[in-house]
Amino acid sequence: MKKFPYEPPTQSVAGQIFDALLMLVLVFITLYLPLWLKLAGGGTTTTEYPNPSWQALGQNATMAAQWEKLGFSAEKAASIIGTRFDYSFNWVALVFTAIIIIGYFVFMFRYSDYEYRDVIAERFGDDRSTKAR
Repeated sequence: MKKFPYEPPTQSVAGQIFDALLMLVLVFITLYLPLWLKLAGGGTTTTEYPNPSWQALGQNATMAAQWEKLGFSAEKAASIIGTRFDYSFNWVALVFTAIIIIGYFVFMFRYSDYEYRDVIAERFGDDRSTKAR
């Protein structure tokens, strides 16, 4: 039987630096990959107004007054008001993302269970916990 209290194995400084850099690379890949594969960032759509006026832009008198307080005329505000985000929905991308997330959590659950049983076996010397895998 092992002595108490349990002391986990230590990791070297080089191992810690490697782990930190690996996490940075994985975060970068996780955030950039969907954009690179065109799975995110649908873009915008723009409505052109040939003769912009506050009425043509759908702005009432109160809204127009607020725009003017901010220093915008109807011509300047037309490009802002006319630009809308594209909220189109891609079911394939949603299913792909769900599979990745669910797969990750299943992997982490299984691996954590394995590690947990390994620590219990190491601490208490119980061979039964490692045989249940």
